[in-house]
Amino acid sequence: MQKRLLYIAMLFLMLIFGRTWAMNLRLEIDLAGEWLFEIGDNPAYLSPDFEDGDWELIRVPNFWENEGFPGYDGYAWYRLRFFLPLQLRDRVLYLKLGRIDDVDRTYFNGHFIGGQGSFPPKYQTAYDVKRIYRLDPEILKFGEENVVAVQVFDYHLGGGIAEGKVGIFSRHDVLALDIDLGGQWKFSTGDDPMWARPDWDDTGWATISVPNSWENEGFENYDGFAWYRKTLRIGSGLARSKLILMLGYIDDIDEVYFNGVLIGHTGRFPSHKDDWMIRGFNDLERAYFIPPHLIRSGGENVIAVRVYDRGGLGGIVRGYVGITTRDNYLRYMKNKRE
Repeated sequence: MQKRLLYIAMLFLMLIFGRTWAMNLRLEIDLAGEWLFEIGDNPAYLSPDFEDGDWELIRVPNFWENEGFPGYDGYAWYRLRFFLPLQLRDRVLYLKLGRIDDVDRTYFNGHFIGGQGSFPPKYQTAYDVKRIYRLDPEILKFGEENVVAVQVFDYHLGGGIAEGKVGIFSRHDVLALDIDLGGQWKFSTGDDPMWARPDWDDTGWATISVPNSWENEGFENYDGFAWYRKTLRIGSGLARSKLILMLGYIDDIDEVYFNGVLIGHTGRFPSHKDDWMIRGFNDLERAYFIPPHLIRSGGENVIAVRVYDRGGLGGIVRGYVGITTRDNYLRYMKNKRE
């Protein structure tokens, strides 16, 4: 029975993550080949300035057991330096690492960009999940050297960046996002209506990648209320259009505030912790119209998302996250129907 439940759970995760990254991606820089590698664990390894000249060279993708480390289980790090051309500056870019056995935390120029699975003591494998992490333009160095550092934990058998395409990819999808909000958001567990206010000080909050389940961002096994916040600017030209906020697929229930004003919600929040009648819509793509009078053209705007998860994965887990025009949204919906 236990093996059957585990099998069903893994099928569920494969479906979830398979749907997460059904994107049209084009290879821009092939990063397969020789990477620097070191067994053990040291947080200093994530720094782009770390001196790694005495590390070993191994091929990626491949199990590290096949690269001269047979039988090794535990922590190890990969590092790679590469040049990022100026002509990619206007592209929406992703780092693709294929399948990693078992758990990873990935850093770009010293910034955390994503991870799958959970390290011990609450170990959870993600060996069958293909790693695709959006690259926030603010952390990229165009026309310069960039550094990728990947922390990996292998429980047993094969380990490491094992198989699949590895590289920098650009996104060419059916929905044109005028502002792509995928990447780093402020995040806090708990619930406080004051967190919807645009002037709320969230500097002490955690920073996590969106879209992704919060379980994969260091909040393992957390169920209940949590909030996301994002500050952005909208140019005067775009602000004159009718705009739609896309928030992908949220597990399970959400309320969305734009500059402190509720602009939409999906599902019914519990009235108290024992309310088993709550309804969530984790298979419904979130899209909310932004009333034009709420937009601070040329100034800072704040999106605050209140989420309740009743079990399993939680948060803004997958899909498009950003702002698009009403015309683009209508074309996208037409393509989906067809």
